[in-house]
Amino acid sequence: MRGGTSRGPFFRGQDLPADLVTRDRVLLAVMGSPDRRQIDGLGGAHPLTSKVAIVTKGSQPGIDLDFLFAQLQPDQDTVDTTPNCGNMLAGVVPFALETGMVRAQGESSTFRVLTLNTGMQCDITVQTPGGQVSYSGDARIDGVPGTCAPILINFLDTAGSVCESLLPTGRVVDEIDGLTVTCIDNGMPLVLVRAADLGRTGYESVAELNADTSLKARLEQLRIACGYAMGLGDVTARNYPKMTLIAPPRAGGGISTRSFIPHVCHDAIGVLAAVTVGTACVLSGSVCDGVAEVAPGVERQVAVEHPTGEFCVELETDPADPQRVLRAALVRTARLIMRGEVLVPRDVWTGAVDAPHG
Repeated sequence: MRGGTSRGPFFRGQDLPADLVTRDRVLLAVMGSPDRRQIDGLGGAHPLTSKVAIVTKGSQPGIDLDFLFAQLQPDQDTVDTTPNCGNMLAGVVPFALETGMVRAQGESSTFRVLTLNTGMQCDITVQTPGGQVSYSGDARIDGVPGTCAPILINFLDTAGSVCESLLPTGRVVDEIDGLTVTCIDNGMPLVLVRAADLGRTGYESVAELNADTSLKARLEQLRIACGYAMGLGDVTARNYPKMTLIAPPRAGGGISTRSFIPHVCHDAIGVLAAVTVGTACVLSGSVCDGVAEVAPGVERQVAVEHPTGEFCVELETDPADPQRVLRAALVRTARLIMRGEVLVPRDVWTGAVDAPHG
């Protein structure tokens, strides 16, 4: 399925090995990792298309569905189930409806989903006219061609998804490794830094930034230092925190971004990264002050510009505590691309090498 601007196979939890070591071997074989081209699997040779969703019926009262996200890398043998993915999240309810885990409720259907990676809950609403998932509609998201049916995601509690709090250093701004940064986690641990402070405009193309080896080395040095400051320990082998360059908007939005995930510049921006950037924009004193253009009020929309368009996030802050975000909501789309069997070499399961196994 495509979920937002990401893509990957969705599995029912019961169809995968219960043993985590075996499960991870199976997922690596499914995706064709480690191999830069992922030529021997379903992966798309990019982190955005090296993702897996595992869905089961809700295991807690009030929860309809459990979602476990797995990030794989084309050229690595890692299966990371630590971070969230708001893009793949958009495909969870359609997948559950398609596979009979849940039943449509009417013209639209809302289900509560628990992301097992971080304990985050959200309500997801999809269009189900005639009791069937509709993928056709007029909702458009940048980074995806054409239009589709809208999927509304209302996040219930995203602050401190991986870190211990929204502001894991206890401050809205820090001086780390010689740079002024905001370390923040409202669904995704991020480090925000002004592009100008790194001698860049923040409007460079994805190709330019991916070829900028000196910038990437500097960002990795900063990322490792911020990981310790955020209470995450040594993040050298982890996919977070993500690094985000910010600059003043130039296409009518609220802020311009270039997001690294964490070593490759994103063609767009992740869902929860956009939520977290938008949150920083409404927090007084963050590195976004003087950079972002956001209207005042307790309910605000922040249009986060990225290399292929913009991502609009709706945020509500506490009138009694403007530094506290009560709600974050956004629209995504998803599409069922195919259903079927993926074959995994038998030796991945049993150690034999004589035949494939579905």
